[in-house]
Amino acid sequence: MRIEQPIIKGLLLKRYKRFLADVELSSGEVITAHCPNTGSLTGCMPERAPCILRDSQDPKRKLRYTLQTIQVAETWVNVDTGLPNKLVPEAIRADLIPALRGYQSVRTEVKYGTSSRIDVLLEKEDGSKCYVEVKNTTLMRGKRALFPDAVTSRGLKHLNELMDMVQEGHRAVMFYCVSREDASSFGPAVDVDPAYCKTLTKAAQAGVELEAWTTKVEPQSFELGKRLRIHLPS
Repeated sequence: MRIEQPIIKGLLLKRYKRFLADVELSSGEVITAHCPNTGSLTGCMPERAPCILRDSQDPKRKLRYTLQTIQVAETWVNVDTGLPNKLVPEAIRADLIPALRGYQSVRTEVKYGTSSRIDVLLEKEDGSKCYVEVKNTTLMRGKRALFPDAVTSRGLKHLNELMDMVQEGHRAVMFYCVSREDASSFGPAVDVDPAYCKTLTKAAQAGVELEAWTTKVEPQSFELGKRLRIHLPS
């Protein structure tokens, strides 16, 4: 997918109050941008890291700029959690994900479960359905991508709702979008959120399918990369 809004480059000074980030522009001016990520961004906040901001071009918006990507070593990392939810349905429509081919209808943000919305609902002409929940992650240890990077009660709820969909006779897929290209495998971060990781293993045993893919992150594009091997704790 292409990033249509104009971008500007800067150096990340700090992130604070979760949703705010101070960025120094090439002119020396320091601006405050919106950081669209509720996670800890562990390992993704090097001091004075090169970063990319999206310009909304809306002078009425409280924070005109959005922090989009940060350069970690030689790798661009996407920190905008909204982009994977746009990328995955786009990739499904383009038949880029083998496990999710063959569906005639691709809808997003469809109500299901208990006051929830499924990220992607796939349907065939015969009425069969596949529920796809998309999770973004930037956390890496070595060459393994991990999820979550903070305790997630919301993520736990989504796993339980996907298991409910399997019980009702539907397909259910947990899709982990690794917002960087340098991972070679994926696994749950057991030390970060043991309850989530235990439930993930339970969900997989109950029939929830797991997919994990890297992404190719560039300043003005965000594309699906390669499928990763998934390692679950025994």
